[in-house]
Amino acid sequence: MRRSAAPSQLQGNSFKKPKFIPPGKNPELNPDIKLFQNAASDTNLQSQNDPGVCSSSLSFTEGSTSEIHGNDHSGKYCSEVPAVSLDPHHTVLSVPKEVTESKGQEEPGNLVKYFSVVWCKASKKKHKKWEGDAILIVKGRSFSLKDLEGKDIGRGIGYKSREFENIEEGQTLTIGGKEIEIMGIITSDDFNSGRCFQLGGGSPAISNSQPARKYLSKPFKGVCEPSSKENRQYDFQSCKPRHDPNTPNSLVMPRPDKNHQWMFNKNCNPLVDVVVDPHLVYCLRPHQKEGIIFLYECVMGMRMNGRYGAILADEMGLGKTLQCISLIWTLQCQGPYGGKPVIKKTLIVTPGSLVNNWKKEFQKWLGSERIKVFTIDQSHKVEEFIKSPFYSVLIISYEMLLRSLDQIKNIKFDLLICDEGHRLKNSAIKTTTALLSLSCEKRVILTGTPIQNDLQEFFALINFVNPGILGSSLSYRKIYEEPIITSREPSSSEEEKELGERRAAELTCLTGLFILRRTQEIINKYLPPKIENVVFCRPAALQIELYRKLLNSQAVRFCLQGFLENSTHLLCIGALKKLCNHPCLLFNSMKDKESSSTSYENEERSLYKGLLSVFPADYNPLLFTENESGKLQVLSKLLAVIRELRPTEKVVLVSNYTKTLNILQEVCMRHGYSFARLDGQTPISQRQQIVDGFNSKYCSDFIFLLSSKAGGVGLNLIGGSHLILYDIDWNPATDIQVR
Repeated sequence: MRRSAAPSQLQGNSFKKPKFIPPGKNPELNPDIKLFQNAASDTNLQSQNDPGVCSSSLSFTEGSTSEIHGNDHSGKYCSEVPAVSLDPHHTVLSVPKEVTESKGQEEPGNLVKYFSVVWCKASKKKHKKWEGDAILIVKGRSFSLKDLEGKDIGRGIGYKSREFENIEEGQTLTIGGKEIEIMGIITSDDFNSGRCFQLGGGSPAISNSQPARKYLSKPFKGVCEPSSKENRQYDFQSCKPRHDPNTPNSLVMPRPDKNHQWMFNKNCNPLVDVVVDPHLVYCLRPHQKEGIIFLYECVMGMRMNGRYGAILADEMGLGKTLQCISLIWTLQCQGPYGGKPVIKKTLIVTPGSLVNNWKKEFQKWLGSERIKVFTIDQSHKVEEFIKSPFYSVLIISYEMLLRSLDQIKNIKFDLLICDEGHRLKNSAIKTTTALLSLSCEKRVILTGTPIQNDLQEFFALINFVNPGILGSSLSYRKIYEEPIITSREPSSSEEEKELGERRAAELTCLTGLFILRRTQEIINKYLPPKIENVVFCRPAALQIELYRKLLNSQAVRFCLQGFLENSTHLLCIGALKKLCNHPCLLFNSMKDKESSSTSYENEERSLYKGLLSVFPADYNPLLFTENESGKLQVLSKLLAVIRELRPTEKVVLVSNYTKTLNILQEVCMRHGYSFARLDGQTPISQRQQIVDGFNSKYCSDFIFLLSSKAGGVGLNLIGGSHLILYDIDWNPATDIQVR
């Protein structure tokens, strides 16, 4: 089997260079350049014989890109077929430019060269069966072979550098027990950025603004379409925008381009301006208008061909909910082709504590008559939503989604919105798997922290909204994640740093087409100044003695000396955090572990060995005092000052642990402070009611006790003007979310 049976050729490569070479070839001319010049000549000849095809001007000038059809799109074209675009920001004619650059300059012997190849196991068969595409990297006399997932599949040394200087397409080599055939030359820029892995052998992507087109005959015209000119004119005149686009301050969505029209307007419906409801536009700030346009372009497939996902990663407080509500209402009522609505039903998946908050936001901005919203809880089931034709938006928690997945799959949703979408950072969990099983292409993730721990979580979010855009998880790790992480190591070489920077820049450029992130700096002018203070508290005498005792324990010493086997790092840090919050928490843990017998609890007992003797003999954790904890002393004085100087203002007091919240609640009761509390044990159905009560100007509660895990995701506690983080979370993103 010849090389035409390689996977890249079987799948159809629209960027493949023509195979036909005319006779009389000039041996001094690069064959690649000759092929492109002949292709240009053939196109010009065809345009003379067929007036339905525009002539193409193919010029390979340095630093410029030639459009296939020029800048004038006013001519009459035949039906246009868009090429698939994986990376729309690259130019169309990069290959011939790269070839001329690679062959036109004298390259030193130690310069790294890159080639796109097909490979198979070495054999004496005349017709080869190529197993896949790969990248050949040549550096001096050494070479390596990588597949399109970035995995090394062959290494060796032995070829002389001059043997690669005059290498041509079609030449066959044997490397490391594998036979390869050269398909083309890859520039160092394409390799360093990783584009050659994404495009399969260095083929260029097609720009969305300069799409490549193939010309076919006009599509068949349906018998039901209006045939007379008068009927068609009447049909065009009857399609008008829902709102006047010429009104001052109106928000008009971008019109689709030629490619989009060819793909989605098969019936040749008239183009209609999509205008956001003025009722909403009046309330939108400039950054929110930009966000709505961004989401509209993404879910309509205007930014990337065949991709309909988006990640809105604005920080807290920038109005992500309002932007999504505006998008839903706009697409549900309007569309660019004949004014027909783009979507009918929308599914919003959110943490349980925010279900009622979303419903409240819909009522706030659109009222209860414009759009009907259905929320799923213990008393409202999915079956009711299915039976009723009035509801167009379904709001459900992640937990209820898993329980009702079978019923949800039977509903056709046109738009899927996942609030606090960083919960989908692991593609192997049940929640992500369940959402991926839904047949909905238009997907939007809302998150204030798109990257929390590592780049693999970032890949999970990207692969959810636009599956396959970065290849498989393995190829992403080899092509992007590992080079970027290696470049940030202190021991990395200059070459590794440069490669990591290029891969990071390419990853940012590619994902930037469907990820939008703004910080709170853009709304600072609308808000009073925010003041943050980090308060260092001197520990109490009992805390200092216990702290020293803990540091001298065998478990802590093993951690400090770097012993990783059977290490108890998390156990030691947890004990120190309890001690810093209040010694009574440590005392309770020691008492609880006295009667336990598991291996983990045995290690914890060894950590606490000798600590009970430090506490007073009659110590009672239920009768704790503020003087036993430095942090609690500072907190008590801080609350007293706020109460005295700002009696009308409220305080949000946050902790990561329920037992710590119990101590803070006891402090509030001793000082007579009225309070409200929300933690993991608070019923989901009551959480929004508690938040609304605290935000009310008639509420008399002075303190809101909040668990960062239960309430730090999307709750709008606008009633509080002071926020106190009593302890710090393991993940900084959690504290950022709370703030």
